[in-house]
Amino acid sequence: MKFTLQPSTLIKRYKRFLADVIIEEENVTTEITMHCANTGAMTGCAEPDDTVWYSTSDNLKRKYPNSWELTHTQAQHWICVNTIRANQLTEEALLNDKIAELSQHSDLRREVKYGDENSKIDFHLIDKNGKETFIEVKSVTLLTDGQGYFPDAVTQRGQKHLRELIAMTANGHRAVLLFAVLHSGINTVKPAEHIDNKYAELLREASQRGVEILAYKALFKKDNQDFTIALSNKVPVLL
Repeated sequence: MKFTLQPSTLIKRYKRFLADVIIEEENVTTEITMHCANTGAMTGCAEPDDTVWYSTSDNLKRKYPNSWELTHTQAQHWICVNTIRANQLTEEALLNDKIAELSQHSDLRREVKYGDENSKIDFHLIDKNGKETFIEVKSVTLLTDGQGYFPDAVTQRGQKHLRELIAMTANGHRAVLLFAVLHSGINTVKPAEHIDNKYAELLREASQRGVEILAYKALFKKDNQDFTIALSNKVPVLL
């Protein structure tokens, strides 16, 4: 995935979906408000004075045309904070056979309704033999003491998704939870039982009952204001 982005300096993030930043153009300093497409706590991803890299929409109906895409932290880590990108990066990796465990498929569909709890699966694959695979994608950006964690806040929705994946394996289908690691400093992923103990319990149960737990890390490349991001490296999930 390729972007051309603009830099700014973070003042604060607030009301979940908004952030105030400072931009400098031709020696003129301006404060603007931009959209933040991330409903999570964003712990460690939104510290004042971090560098925020943003995109600009040409949709004239948008109240806030600029969107926060990446954070470059003062610890020199790159983080993709726009959670919409997790599914886009995953789809790109699936289509290009970059995820070895999921490379053999003949049909890919997005946002397919399934399960008993009124859910939509992120990706539904069918292989040449007709076997179905259900893939749920979660974005991982929480780094604490050198360890990556998910989730960064209590997630009833995430718990529901695990129950749905467990039910798919019970019905004879293949089910996969894919952690898209969008933080350059994260090299292993653990369930954040100190944040959501129920999710951690369900994740271990899911693994025991046949749900495959995978984690792939994004590689960030920067050339001036042009960025390339791709899921490329498998990293361990420590249950």
